[in-house]
Amino acid sequence: MNQDSLEKYARLILKTGLNLRKNQTLLINSPIECAPITRLIAEVALREGARDVKIVWNDELFAKIRFTYAAEEVFDEFPDWQKDMYMSYLRRGAAILSIAANDPELMKDVDPVRMMKAQKASSTGMKEYREQLMSNRNVWCIISIPTASWAKKVFPQLTEVEGIEELWKAILKTVRVDQADPIEAWKIHKINLKQRMDYLNAQGLKSLHYQNSLGTDLTIELPDGHLWLGGSEFTPDGIEFVANMPTEEVFTLPKKTGVVGKAVSSMPLNYNGSLIEDFSLTFKEGRIIDYSAEKGYESLKSLIETDEGSHYLGEVALVPYDSPISNSKIMFYNTLFDENASCHLAIGKAYPVCLKGGDALCSEELEKEGVNDSLLHEDFMIGTADLEITGVTKDGREISIFEKGNFVIA
Repeated sequence: MNQDSLEKYARLILKTGLNLRKNQTLLINSPIECAPITRLIAEVALREGARDVKIVWNDELFAKIRFTYAAEEVFDEFPDWQKDMYMSYLRRGAAILSIAANDPELMKDVDPVRMMKAQKASSTGMKEYREQLMSNRNVWCIISIPTASWAKKVFPQLTEVEGIEELWKAILKTVRVDQADPIEAWKIHKINLKQRMDYLNAQGLKSLHYQNSLGTDLTIELPDGHLWLGGSEFTPDGIEFVANMPTEEVFTLPKKTGVVGKAVSSMPLNYNGSLIEDFSLTFKEGRIIDYSAEKGYESLKSLIETDEGSHYLGEVALVPYDSPISNSKIMFYNTLFDENASCHLAIGKAYPVCLKGGDALCSEELEKEGVNDSLLHEDFMIGTADLEITGVTKDGREISIFEKGNFVIA
């Protein structure tokens, strides 16, 4: 991609995504394969007044070697220094940027038990860090940058160079960098999402009922005081940021014990470098009581059995089928993009900020309010062109929320 487009992307990430302030420190989590663009983002941040930039490099090829050959007991361990490093940056008010760009099938032959152990150890060790971000104590943003292996999965018919070029074009379009003024385009986009959010918050919804031809037939109860969010979010100090770029969703949290019925996936789920495809989950009193998958069953099993909270849902997100990413007809095999092409749910931890006053409650108080807790939060897609969603209000009225895959409201 040309340098001008890349610099526009970097500035959009820093100004709209993170709303990075003068003299603020930036912490970047990046795959090694993304190094050139990661360095560009760091350079732009420093040129425009950041106090410092720290980059934490991730090497998924080495991670596969380690999963294959290291002693199994090491995957139950998580180093204290790593937790301490991340927490020290949060305490200093750092902005956190994470780059999601892994090979969708790199880990398909790795023992899922080893990966489950490592995921659990990491999630336990980083629990305080994750809770601080999910409560919006610091500004944070997740973005993506093409890699050769990812591009090959998305565009298998193209050469490596062509595939990376096409993936760049797709990514920059989804984040509106193809427009003359991306920052202004995002201002308009956030207003549109806020209109949907405000409408849903005004309805006093008690539950949602989902149905489609894939077999989804699911009722989700919403807790008293739930809040729909979307577009941008705010820290307790009122600093605005955008947590996901791209984003097309409005979302809230379910009542932990209020989910019943069946949810059928509409897209593959890339979980820890393995694809889970054509899967379904059955719920009773909020808990997953049965599940199946045509491909990746062991990965799905390890996800659900991470802890008790991973047997419950933590997010309900609405995305119209007629939306930019969906209309691109590209299967990204990357949740950051695929979740913004489809209505989705998340297994695991709920966002406390989706409950009125929830960011000020302790874990025991959140539990009493029906807010799920877990070591993980994993989105999966259920939206289709024929999805119907009916809401029931606290006073018993039925409201059509989605018809034929799209919002009934504008």
